[in-house]
Amino acid sequence: MSTEENIQTVKDFFAVLGSGDRHRLLSLVAEDIEWIIPGEDWPLAGTHRGHAGLAELFQKASEMETSFPEAPEYVAQGDRVMVIGFATGKVKATNKTFKDDWVFAITVRNGEVAKIREYIDTQALARASEKDASPSPLKVGAAQPATSGPRIR
Repeated sequence: MSTEENIQTVKDFFAVLGSGDRHRLLSLVAEDIEWIIPGEDWPLAGTHRGHAGLAELFQKASEMETSFPEAPEYVAQGDRVMVIGFATGKVKATNKTFKDDWVFAITVRNGEVAKIREYIDTQALARASEKDASPSPLKVGAAQPATSGPRIR
């Protein structure tokens, strides 16, 4: 396929991704797709393989609200398409917001999206996914934490 056709495949993928049409989305990706999302300590991180892996990923992604205030930029050579964009959103479980500059490196094979590698602000997404720790109440008669340093009176 030509570079222009590969860009169009990726544009179609992003358009359908935003629509929520899972059936149409799966028709645009290879059965052995691999989607790599780096990071730790947030629900979407990991390597997601095949249509079943995508279904799992989309279920987790439904726990977030994401918007893309600007159209992404597409840069391509051969079967590789880089998509550069910006997103804002909120993790529903924590009600915390995030801002994310991202790049997707996508490989198109035979007119289907075959591999996605995300380059994202994993720290911002992990922070938004963190639940606030509640301070534990002090118990009467329990040992209190020691303080260090001089006391000022």
